[in-house]
Amino acid sequence: MDGILNFSTIREYNVFNNNETLHPLVNVVNLNKAAPRKLKRLRYEFYTVFFKQIYCGDLRYGLNNYDYEEGTLIFLAPGQVIGENGEDYYQPQGIALVFHPDLLLGTSLGKSIDDYHFFSYAVNEALHLSEQERKIILDCIAKIEYELQHAIDKHSKQLIVNNIELFLNYCTRFYDRQFITRENINKGILERFENLLNSYFSSDKPFSIGLPSVAYCAEELNLSANYFGDLVKKETGVSPQEYIQSKIINTAKNRIFDTGKSISEIAYELGFKYPQHFTRLFKQKTGITPVEYRNLN
Repeated sequence: MDGILNFSTIREYNVFNNNETLHPLVNVVNLNKAAPRKLKRLRYEFYTVFFKQIYCGDLRYGLNNYDYEEGTLIFLAPGQVIGENGEDYYQPQGIALVFHPDLLLGTSLGKSIDDYHFFSYAVNEALHLSEQERKIILDCIAKIEYELQHAIDKHSKQLIVNNIELFLNYCTRFYDRQFITRENINKGILERFENLLNSYFSSDKPFSIGLPSVAYCAEELNLSANYFGDLVKKETGVSPQEYIQSKIINTAKNRIFDTGKSISEIAYELGFKYPQHFTRLFKQKTGITPVEYRNLN
């Protein structure tokens, strides 16, 4: 892993930032204690949540720097790489909540951690907190810190994990709020999504690529697949996959009226590899086959 500084354990990250290790699997790291350091690509083998003032050099994504106001949360899943290598020095700032996947083994959070999609959001899809939300998040972090300062006993793991789960549940609520308050931006993304699909089915891409996937659409819209999926679901009530299928069916209905083309030709034009797959989807969505639809109309 050339040019990437890898952190396998919580202890390694604590040492890197001049923080004490109070628990081998979890910590609230005060990044202000870290010594100034050079820009570096960093990889974490554990869940990481950055809070407050995070220097943009730590959060370079692709070719863009992102500056965050106080009260922003950025989530990283194990294995993610952020930052870039460079000669400039910077002073890390803020707080990082870090917890190893092993901490979650045998817990309810361990079973549901994948439901928190924001760990797969891109850093430019961060959660921006209101003043009241900041207070709630700080209170959650304070409870975790209290348990870390407390001598480890039989209750420690459950209480720490419960407080992390509470923290993540609040983050889910606040992301829902952010989707709502950014409705105009979201509407613009939905319009671009609709235009993307219209353009796609008007081109030769179905022949060369096949059916448009959610991942393809998200990438074209410069969004992570999970953020895109959650946004579309919040705004329309259906998943991106269902939205795409609806567009396929509506496009197919228009083309079925062209009796000069066979159902198989229409299926291939839409990007289906096998016409029977098109027939199956059409009947699943409309209750009748494409041939029956053509005869009815």
